[in-house]
Amino acid sequence: MESSDAELDLQRSVQAVLRELRAQAPALRSNRGMWRWSLHKKVERDPGKSPALVRILLRELEKAEREDTQLVIIPLLHTLMYVLTKATGIPQELYWRTYTLCVRLLTLPAPYCTVALDCAIRLKTESAAPGTLYQRLVIAEQNLRSELYPYQERVFLFVDPELVSPSVCSALLLEIQAAQAQQSPEACMRHVVAHALQAALGATCRADALQRKLQASPRRALERHFHAVVAAVEQTASEPSAAGEGHLERLEEIYCSLLGPAAAARGRCGGDALPAQPPSIPLPSPHITFQLWTDEEQLWKELMLFLRPRSQQHLSADLDALDLQGLLPDRELARASVLSTDSGIERDLPWGTDEPPAPGSPEPERAALQRKGGVKKRAWLPDVSHWAGPPGLHRRTGQPAGDGELLPGVARLHTARVLVLGDDRMLGRLARAYHSLRKRETQTFCLSPRLSLQLYYIPVLTPEKRASSRHLELGELAAFLGRADPWYESTVNTLCPAIQKLAEMPPSLDTSQTVDPFILDVITYYVRMGTQPIYFQLYTVKIFFRDLSQDSAEDVFLTELKAKIQDSKFPRDGFSPRRRGAAEAPGAELSLSYRKALLSHRIREVSISLRATGLVLKALPAGDTEDHTCLSVNVTEVVKSSNLAGRSFSAVTNTFRAANVQVQSQDQRLLTLWLDKDHRRTFRDVVRFEVAPCPEPGVQKSKALWLSSHQQQEAERTKAKPKPLLMPINTFSGIAQ
Repeated sequence: MESSDAELDLQRSVQAVLRELRAQAPALRSNRGMWRWSLHKKVERDPGKSPALVRILLRELEKAEREDTQLVIIPLLHTLMYVLTKATGIPQELYWRTYTLCVRLLTLPAPYCTVALDCAIRLKTESAAPGTLYQRLVIAEQNLRSELYPYQERVFLFVDPELVSPSVCSALLLEIQAAQAQQSPEACMRHVVAHALQAALGATCRADALQRKLQASPRRALERHFHAVVAAVEQTASEPSAAGEGHLERLEEIYCSLLGPAAAARGRCGGDALPAQPPSIPLPSPHITFQLWTDEEQLWKELMLFLRPRSQQHLSADLDALDLQGLLPDRELARASVLSTDSGIERDLPWGTDEPPAPGSPEPERAALQRKGGVKKRAWLPDVSHWAGPPGLHRRTGQPAGDGELLPGVARLHTARVLVLGDDRMLGRLARAYHSLRKRETQTFCLSPRLSLQLYYIPVLTPEKRASSRHLELGELAAFLGRADPWYESTVNTLCPAIQKLAEMPPSLDTSQTVDPFILDVITYYVRMGTQPIYFQLYTVKIFFRDLSQDSAEDVFLTELKAKIQDSKFPRDGFSPRRRGAAEAPGAELSLSYRKALLSHRIREVSISLRATGLVLKALPAGDTEDHTCLSVNVTEVVKSSNLAGRSFSAVTNTFRAANVQVQSQDQRLLTLWLDKDHRRTFRDVVRFEVAPCPEPGVQKSKALWLSSHQQQEAERTKAKPKPLLMPINTFSGIAQ
């Protein structure tokens, strides 16, 4: 009776998640995101409920497949895989049913088949060696040393202190610090060993005695058992057909060495009463570094510091053929950020101080790259455009270049998950940093061979009136991601009010109570399961000023460029004021030249002149997620009319789509530009500006290297257009059609 009641409770929770996903009325979406979080907490507190929840999710997936309800397929798949990663004691029959279902889902269009394929691959590995997904996740996220699985991951949480309130920063930092204080390397190794043995041995494993023994084991013995378990699981996962028979025997030997042969035999024979409910094995949250983004070069420095400690131990000799300029960080890059709470970077350094060792010391001779004797050959500079996904239209779903190989024998062993909090202004800052990172990479080429860069975004808006236009304007990209991916809308966009409420709550005086970290749990779920990016086109703007001695400026933007006519008028010779009482037309005469955006991709140039008070260039569509790549130009035109009362003027907004735009003031009126709604990115006294898709920095670099004559330049210029620079932002499904 109790088991049926527990299963009914899980069924109601799953139905609540699905109702919330389908709900369109705001009244039914007041607690968005809480149902999914509470569902995972139920099985985390009681691991024995995991098989029942897997069966319920499987039934809902099979029902969605029969009824062709594609809206719930990806959320159910992610929920199911998250449960299977944590759980132990799942029957092989459930693994097979889930794998067979994922194979059938491969007939669906993208992104459903993409997510189903990823789930099928992971399920096949997990069914061959239970506990593999948990083990690999903990090793990578906690940076545990393992030769058989050397991958490392780190989450960089960037917050702009000028855009996010200090109370929100403090609340997030305290929650992260409280969680990581309980995640020592010894505790994580104990979790890996206990999870692998419970997943393999099942009901015969004395989980309570095993965890007590692991808790009492010294560090050296714990490391020995940890490496033995990792070796056994990885060997079976890599060669399931050859090593599957001896997998259970190897783990039983480790189990007997921990508890002793007599205690292990009593557990297998049922001599001791096994506990009705095995103790829960937590899945530690990923290693998160909290960064206050105050330096323009901070992203580059943090990524270099992340690569430096371990990169020199895992680089292939094939990298010696490349001219990797600036691979070893200089003194400036070796300085850690004083705003970071990350204590693991300096501890893993091969030397003890922030300064590099002396050139004559033996340590750099072993760790640094050394060019061998012989003929120095100029190596081909590979294209790094894979960072932004496949070429083509933006706002598309694609699989990021993950742990594959860019160069022969050089695998990406590091994954940097860059998570930004804020509004559209923060995303504009991320776009600038991403463009600078890609531009610098064409010169050094030291990050892309070894680093998989993943970008994530959680909207955090200022606590203004929710109906205010400014509040809605700063959250345009978050609204677009929510329309494109309903699971992102239901899971991530809910954090905006939740983070504000958490920051406004007074701190708890009772330290004995344990509070579930809701914000950190949702962040963890997002960075783990959000693997499908949506690609956004970056646009470059070239700005010319009134002062001819001032050099032109160049910048990039992601969401919006706004231009307005300055109030002051540029003085000119022979200027005479109009007679008193005459109505002067507002705005300025503007000359616009643009290439019309057509679905046929035909080139159609348009030039017009009009009087306007300003214009706004938006790179995001207002509603339709299937809109093609273009700029939406909104011009506030001044229309003159005459009547009996005299001359009057009215404002009319005209909208058109363009691939690129050139704007120039004709009557010496000056313009003021704002990029990505950020007052810190303001340009004044502008007379002309040009906007076009931002090209790939690597494409221009390769042309400059190899072209040597005017004929070759003309041939290369007419051969192909430069690829546009696309910035990926990870979601759960990409654009769900």
